[in-house]
Amino acid sequence: MSALLSPKVLPILMLVASNVFMTFAWYGHLKFKTSPLWMAVIFSWLIAFFEYWLAVPANRIGHEVYSAAELKTMQEVITLTVFVVFSVLYLGESLTWNHVLGFVLICGGAALIFRG
Repeated sequence: MSALLSPKVLPILMLVASNVFMTFAWYGHLKFKTSPLWMAVIFSWLIAFFEYWLAVPANRIGHEVYSAAELKTMQEVITLTVFVVFSVLYLGESLTWNHVLGFVLICGGAALIFRG
């Protein structure tokens, strides 16, 4: 259990959770296109409020052991991973080979950040 609370692991878990909130805040309303836009914005903002309560501490804790560039890179890879799952399972969109190849290229670029 203490390994999960370490500054190396806890920020990653918090960033995953924050990205779930943020993905729903940004894209969850797409299933409710008949709802007024103002309502989508308000609900999205309310969801994003909780996302910030996870993302900001995750970056603060993570900066003890990761550089800002490493934290941002983790954030982007986590964002894409969460979004792929969300778009397939929640929105019912298909994942194409173009998406997969693009994601692999982005992950390859991310791996460069952690070298050295």
